[in-house]
Amino acid sequence: MTTPADAPIGRIVRGMTAFGYDLHSRTARPGENTVVSPFSVAAAFGMARAGAAGRTGTALDEIFDFPADGPHSAFNALTGRIVTTDGPPPRRRPGATRDAERGPEPPVVALANGTFVQDGLDVRREFLRTVTAHYGAGVHVVDFGGDATGFIDAWAEERTAGRITRVFDRLPESTRVVLANAAYLRAEWERPFAGATPPERGTFTRADGGTTPVDLMRLNAPLRYAEGEGWQAVELRYAESELAMWVLVPETGASPTALLSPDTLARVADGLSERQVDLAMPGWDFSASIDLMKALDLAGGDFSGIADGLTLDRAVHRATITVDEWGTEAAAVTGLAFPVSAPPSPQAVVRADHPFAFAVVHTPTRAPLFIGQVADPGRTG
Repeated sequence: MTTPADAPIGRIVRGMTAFGYDLHSRTARPGENTVVSPFSVAAAFGMARAGAAGRTGTALDEIFDFPADGPHSAFNALTGRIVTTDGPPPRRRPGATRDAERGPEPPVVALANGTFVQDGLDVRREFLRTVTAHYGAGVHVVDFGGDATGFIDAWAEERTAGRITRVFDRLPESTRVVLANAAYLRAEWERPFAGATPPERGTFTRADGGTTPVDLMRLNAPLRYAEGEGWQAVELRYAESELAMWVLVPETGASPTALLSPDTLARVADGLSERQVDLAMPGWDFSASIDLMKALDLAGGDFSGIADGLTLDRAVHRATITVDEWGTEAAAVTGLAFPVSAPPSPQAVVRADHPFAFAVVHTPTRAPLFIGQVADPGRTG
């Protein structure tokens, strides 16, 4: 996959795209909605890489395709190209409605990293220098025998505008360090569905052949479109930004998972061109959580580059996404816990009325901020 970006950033993005596809392939189930932030997971493990020793570091390099000289400078550069705010994202007022007469709001993209350290732990200075300089990770001294879990949850809630309120279900008192990444996006469509064509009451055919009644948002407009053997793709750009969602629709009855492969995403990116598109797709609102220890077959490891005797004990990822006629709001948190040892026609018609995939990308670098599949838009949560 050729990425139009500086070489270090391009290497990170290629690894992130391949890892995201692998993680989605391992965890997505037919009939289940999924959402993952490859960026969030890779950033959290990028911080962990700064403290990984020996074979553990080599294993992380293989999983994420980190460059030999480390991913840290590239993550710093990529984050600088994507984020729009250094502080916590503003929360929406409960019950607030969108004024149809007002133009689109500027997008909000916030990425935050945190290092939570047991009070009194002797942490390697080089590790702290790396995560603060390259990841902007604030260092928080906590007591894992007290309410450290609540403190970390509050940090995640603030950094995701209230979209994610819990990171770990529980943490043992033996925990000494937690590394966390939070990602948040809120962006409005450049061409909103609202006020375009009225919604169409239709049916969404699930993977099991059953149907779910849905309102299909309609848009008939010049859009960037690509197609290949057995798939169609439409790019929905977000206003005032370099961000877009790729809606990836397979043939009826086919699995959408393969459409998130690096090769297919590269063909989508290289094949997009403007044409008149008649698009019908549902909105969706759901969340997902992944035990990364199981999904990536991680166990233990040597993280003595953080502090003596540390091993990886827990790795969790939580993500949520809402898509409606105005745009997208999505958030993700990744937490790692370390205890002591242990040929085009005039118009393309695209109907996303059966399981399909999506990818929210930073178009200049093709960095995947969020990916997933919509298997049943009638299911939330």
